Amino acid sequence: MAESRIAIYGAIAANVAIAITKFTVAGITGSSAMLSEGIHSAVDTFNGVLLLVGLKLSQRPATDEHPFGHGKELYFWSLMVAVLIFGLGGGVSFYEGIQHIRDPEPLTDPMWNYIVLGAAALFEGASFVIALRQFRGQSRGRPFWNALHASKDPSTYTVLAEDGAALAGLGVAALGIYLSHRFGIPELDGAASVVIGLLLAGVAVLLVRESRGLLIGEGLRRETAQAIRTLARAQPRVRDVGRILSMYMGPEEVLVTVDLDFEPGTRTEEAAAAITVIQQQVRARYPMIRRLFIEAGEAPA
Repeated sequence: MAESRIAIYGAIAANVAIAITKFTVAGITGSSAMLSEGIHSAVDTFNGVLLLVGLKLSQRPATDEHPFGHGKELYFWSLMVAVLIFGLGGGVSFYEGIQHIRDPEPLTDPMWNYIVLGAAALFEGASFVIALRQFRGQSRGRPFWNALHASKDPSTYTVLAEDGAALAGLGVAALGIYLSHRFGIPELDGAASVVIGLLLAGVAVLLVRESRGLLIGEGLRRETAQAIRTLARAQPRVRDVGRILSMYMGPEEVLVTVDLDFEPGTRTEEAAAAITVIQQQVRARYPMIRRLFIEAGEAPA
């Protein structure tokens, strides 16, 4: 979790500086795209704070009311972040763009916009690299998109998605400002703001999808469950492996239950020894499985 905090702190620091600069220049030049980018950076700053809150709350110890701990707090707060990106980031940017298209204002000297966009690209790029390094360290060599879907740590992939959208948004804003000033069509600046809003809404939908799956009880990947089944079947006296039920209780904590059928006549001590070996092998291979419950379906003799 310490690595996740590094990525979040880096994103917050970059977004605070960028948001202040963007709003200042938007007020001077009247650029709708720059105002949208300022809103984007402000929302990202607040989102970083919410992710830190989620990390803090998710590490509270288990209680009688929450016997499995509070790991899912992080999934709830990451869902709130996605909603804010959609509503405040995407919605406000889209609305601002439409307003600017309907009532366009000619841009003044765009030089300040280009300077700010260049500086923002450097800050956002640095934050993106930090988040990408943390993410790649957790991906264990998987292909990028597979690792992104398989990741259960929203504090890392949310920052990565936000920074990626920010860099893309900067490119759109720069293009909109250039075309608007080059051809004297201020509506193009508003159109860039609309595109930025749609971009943020798309990223938000992806983040909502990931958070939703984890909140409603997403379990282990099919290949992981199959590997556990293979380990169990390799034990002597195990006739079959029944259902393997699992659920992520947090980014680094999984609950797993396994039903075993032993051969008729299996002694209690033989079944207990097999269960112990399976538990040791599974936990050694998959350390994120913190709670592993194995039940014998066939009552030993």
